[in-house]
Amino acid sequence: MAFSDRINCFVGNNGAGKTNLLDAIYYLSFTKSYFNSVDQQNIRHGENFFAIHGTFARIGGLPNQVSCIQKAGIKKQFRINQKDYDRMSDHIGQYPCVMVSPYDRDLINEGSDIRRKFIDAVISQFDKAYLDSLIRYNRLLEQRNGLLKQFAERRQTDRELLLLIDEQMMAPATNISDKRKFFLDGFAPIFRHYFEFISGGKEDVSIEYDSQLTSGSYLDIVNDAFSKDQSLRYSSAGIHKDDFVFNLNGYPVKRFGSQGQQKSFAVALKLAQFDFTRDLIGLKPILLFDDIFDKLDPERVQQIIQLVDNDSFGQVFITDTEPERIRRTFEKVAISHRVFEISGGSVDFKY
Repeated sequence: MAFSDRINCFVGNNGAGKTNLLDAIYYLSFTKSYFNSVDQQNIRHGENFFAIHGTFARIGGLPNQVSCIQKAGIKKQFRINQKDYDRMSDHIGQYPCVMVSPYDRDLINEGSDIRRKFIDAVISQFDKAYLDSLIRYNRLLEQRNGLLKQFAERRQTDRELLLLIDEQMMAPATNISDKRKFFLDGFAPIFRHYFEFISGGKEDVSIEYDSQLTSGSYLDIVNDAFSKDQSLRYSSAGIHKDDFVFNLNGYPVKRFGSQGQQKSFAVALKLAQFDFTRDLIGLKPILLFDDIFDKLDPERVQQIIQLVDNDSFGQVFITDTEPERIRRTFEKVAISHRVFEISGGSVDFKY
């Protein structure tokens, strides 16, 4: 497929493969799926592997071929110009990407781990040191949890060994916490702007960072939780328990927001992610809108399309089930776009 450098629309029935195509683009940006992080489960039933290949080109730069290959039972390969990455984390941020999906309401309605992953993904695209701290902390956390299970099974605790791991976790934990706070200070005003833009209202929205580290040092917090950790057999304290509380007029949007308000909240988060990332790294991320018409009324969609026309966005990919709706939308805005029809996993260029 040859895409427009502005807007690309994919139309077709549910189950035809539209979302799959957007996820393939996301895979080549983040080295993993937006919808299922277990790579082996993304292999089509009855097949032994999947392979995704895409050519990325920045304005004025040479094209690069990015490939992701996952064979059943074998470690995933991720390559640029046929060369394997030593660490897949080195690729993240090379081609920034933002996905807007109906699943984004999980950010509001599901547990804190979903919100942490969202914030982590945003920061990791422009801050390699943050990503390295995150990887190091999670590896040490896995070791720590493994030790707690061993201690319980053997009924014998090596407190000094656990303390040694805690001391190694302190630096990345503190770095992650500090950068999450710093990020939110810059991100929140942009988010409020987009929420007002999308909702058309004047509600007061906010994001609060809820972290155990605000009440003390990392070592003090994990030390206080040691007895509890022994009983639970896992680490109950640390930055892996952080949360981001989404409020609407001073109340949690999860409990008190209408469906429309929750949709607007979720889309505003993603547009703020786009804006924040673009301003920091000086590149316009690829923007993926999956079923945008399901999330917003036609007037709001029209406003977003006009934003693209004003050169705020770069390359955009949109999916929809109704070709006529796409045609009507672009009749009102004279902007370069291409429309593809997807059926049974095959793609045909329409106009």
